[in-house]
Amino acid sequence: KSSKREWKPLEDHSCTDVPWLFLFILFCVGMGFICGFSIATGAAARLLSGYDSYGNICGQKNVKVEGIVNSGLDLTHKKYVFFLDPCNIDLVHQKIKSLALCVSACPRKELKTLADIQKFAETNGSTLCSYELQPSEYTTDPAATKLCPKYPVPESAPIPFFHRCAPVNISCYAKFAEALITFVSDSSVLHRLISGVMTSKEIIMGLCLLSLVLSMILMVIIRYISRVLVWILTILVILGSLGGTGVLWWLYAKERISASAVETQIAKDNLQAVLIYAIAATVFTVVLFLIMLVMRKRVALTIALFHVAGKVFIHLPLLVFQPFWTFFVLILFWTYWITVLLFLGTTGSPVPNEEGFVEFRMVGPLKYMWWYHLVGLIWISEFILACQQMTVAGAVVTYYFTREKRNLPFTPILASVNRLVCYHLGTVAKGSFIITLVKIPRMILMYIHTQLKGKENACARCMLKACICCLWCLEKCLTYLNQNAYTATAINSTNFCTSAKDAFVILVENALRVAAINTVGDFMLFLGKVLIVCSTGLAGIMLLNYQRDYTIWVLPLIIVCLFAFLVAHCFLSIYEMVVDVLFLCFAIDTKYNDGSPGREFYMDKVLMEFVENSRKSMKEAGRGGGAEGRELKPM
Repeated sequence: KSSKREWKPLEDHSCTDVPWLFLFILFCVGMGFICGFSIATGAAARLLSGYDSYGNICGQKNVKVEGIVNSGLDLTHKKYVFFLDPCNIDLVHQKIKSLALCVSACPRKELKTLADIQKFAETNGSTLCSYELQPSEYTTDPAATKLCPKYPVPESAPIPFFHRCAPVNISCYAKFAEALITFVSDSSVLHRLISGVMTSKEIIMGLCLLSLVLSMILMVIIRYISRVLVWILTILVILGSLGGTGVLWWLYAKERISASAVETQIAKDNLQAVLIYAIAATVFTVVLFLIMLVMRKRVALTIALFHVAGKVFIHLPLLVFQPFWTFFVLILFWTYWITVLLFLGTTGSPVPNEEGFVEFRMVGPLKYMWWYHLVGLIWISEFILACQQMTVAGAVVTYYFTREKRNLPFTPILASVNRLVCYHLGTVAKGSFIITLVKIPRMILMYIHTQLKGKENACARCMLKACICCLWCLEKCLTYLNQNAYTATAINSTNFCTSAKDAFVILVENALRVAAINTVGDFMLFLGKVLIVCSTGLAGIMLLNYQRDYTIWVLPLIIVCLFAFLVAHCFLSIYEMVVDVLFLCFAIDTKYNDGSPGREFYMDKVLMEFVENSRKSMKEAGRGGGAEGRELKPM
């Protein structure tokens, strides 16, 4: 216990938060049970093969459903689901309000009359009318207008893997794309946009690759331009505040001259308002200057941390690819989650509805599996992201607290993953669960706000938005604290609560430094994102301008810029994570070491120069002396 309180980095490895690991494993077993249950109850077959309105699964023999005519049919040769009115869509319940039948083939051309439908059945052996109606009766039976599809029957083709006949012309699904159709009322515009994307697909791929390369280059060279970016930020803030204040006082002087010539109540009110604004701007400018004066040395720490972070990526190049692995694992999990969600949509027992057709519904406690599945989406997604944070933290901690960089493990990233899997999965599960507890009520409130949009009064709307905003702020604060708790766990192998408490104490003791890093550092990274997007967009304009095969290249350029921003955000968020981990390591290093024999610093020479300059400044101010004035020497 004593060694852990003294922060002995990387000297002790032990399992942390084991009960939470068992709880997470049990939860994942529950997720697997939901998947197995839906497959065992026939949901997978109903989803993939499709089923008609009578509960028959297409392409196989079926069991009779009590009270339902046309159920229990042998549909071995009828493998496709056909909707008699595919364009009748219920947007509220997200389903097609139409009689569904199993057919042997989808109509590959438009059928305009009942005679065409009859001819299609006789030629292809695919009956598109209800089962009780024979093809010879399509044109003679009076009930054919209700039992046969609404004509003209649109040309359709089977959806790959899902055996549903879908109209080739998607115009009947216009309700789903109402916003798009409103925007491009002329279909020719839409065609030109799509043709622009298809024609310039090679350029789009090349520009996306360019944004990827620029992001990697920026992560390496940002340590050399960090000082320039800080000076740019400082100059812009000073000029902006002084210019805004000067303009307000100039407007006040101008309004005062005008008010003396025309003495009206409106002129007096305007003069008073401008005076208040000018005084407020002056106070803001003075306070801002004082804050910048106090934090100028902390800004130097931010520059030093960015410089060291660049070195980290040189020694640990695999960190660059960390977003790819995380994104790949998330895509795999989300694909699994959506598949099981689709299974759940067809899970349950066959129940007759009001129209005499069959619906599959879950009854009893099983109907709450949706909620369990939704919580699993949030918790496991957060768990995967937390594993990335712990992996990055472990690798950076190994780099920082290894005195001789030549003695670093061959792959610190893999060593960090190994420690995570062997010791700290419980801590990651606990931290991600805390974020889940905040996300769920926020999502519920957002859903309620969406459902009540336009119906609730102003007070209720304001309270809902305030609650959503507070939960969002709480989530961001907890995410930041979790990340530092993972760093403390990587250093000392303590459980989540102990690590969070220790990290919180360190952050509070260095509150001004934290503020400087989170403001100046975040703005620098934002400038980096803007730089990558602008560079990629400029290259896109130059390349697309020479492409003459289409008329509109706005959409390709938007796609490229969005992808560039996404790539830049993914890479620079890793950079930001590395800077945060380095700062906590630096704060711990300066708190428990002083450079004396036996208590040598672990930090890089750049950070050591920062500490040396700070102590010299304190000594010159009359506050240094003794141990504070010793020269700092690396181990």
